[in-house]
Amino acid sequence: MKRINTIIILLTCSWQLGYAQTASELQATAKSFMQQGDYANAVLVLNRAIQMEPKNIEIIKDLSMGYYLQKDNNKALELIKTTLDREDADDQSYQIAGIIYQQMDLPKECEKLYRKGLKRFPVSGPLYNELAELLYSQKDYTAIKLWEKGIELDPDYSKNYYNACKYYYVSGTEKIWSILYGEIFVNMEPLSSNAPEIKSIISESYKKLFIDTDISKDNTDKNRSAFANAFIETMNKQSGVAVSGINPESLTMIRTRFILDWEKNYEVKYPFRLFELQKQLLQDGLFDAYNQWLFGAAQNLAVFQNWTVAHATEYSDLNRFQKGRVFKIPVAQYYRY
Repeated sequence: MKRINTIIILLTCSWQLGYAQTASELQATAKSFMQQGDYANAVLVLNRAIQMEPKNIEIIKDLSMGYYLQKDNNKALELIKTTLDREDADDQSYQIAGIIYQQMDLPKECEKLYRKGLKRFPVSGPLYNELAELLYSQKDYTAIKLWEKGIELDPDYSKNYYNACKYYYVSGTEKIWSILYGEIFVNMEPLSSNAPEIKSIISESYKKLFIDTDISKDNTDKNRSAFANAFIETMNKQSGVAVSGINPESLTMIRTRFILDWEKNYEVKYPFRLFELQKQLLQDGLFDAYNQWLFGAAQNLAVFQNWTVAHATEYSDLNRFQKGRVFKIPVAQYYRY
């Protein structure tokens, strides 16, 4: 009798697990499957969820992504298209549709979609970035204007900084913005797989910046902003420190002097969150460790690793400072033009 009761209990639990879950619980289960790379099970579960709530836009987006990840593009596109003209649609719906169009090799349709999305969501950093990446892949270098617009209107979206940094580095124009945008990106995404690449670009950009003994002679951009001119004027004063080469130690000295000079002459006129962070690190005695974190591995990994061992307390304090910190740029601090 006990055994029969146990079986009944197990069957009851199984029934509850299979049929008593809410749509949101099924959606959470599906997301877990997606994170594990089990897209088939994710789609299976989401199809149950959508039967329960057929108009739930979040479930529709997840299911569309599930089909996309299974490379069932027709189903994915058919689903996500149903959300695009809805009042509760968001820019993510357009993002999802865009990546499906790209996987289907339909760039014209994709561009048209992104432009339609930007008319509806004109301050969407993700849509500016997606459209810019599409144009850049077609060798349309007006893409930089879109990355810049994304930075200006949606400054907390990191990917526009990433791509603008790389664009300025590869094109060889405006080294200062390759430096500034790169450092903003690695502070927004310190654990990103792209962070080492950008740290290396920042380091190389400083080397290129100080190739000339007078960096103010570099007039690549005739429309350079007053902020950029102030940056060059202040950084140019530190040119003598670069005589022994650019490395984490010389950059710490250059950047320390820069921040102290900037505080005195331009901080009030041009408030800038990145420089405020550097000033805070300087005041907290963490600026040396921060510069090692930013430039050390890119310059010489073995030397950097030895430094972290020899300065374990400083590096540990920096890690504690960075942990859980969210780095954001205020909208009013756009100084590119």
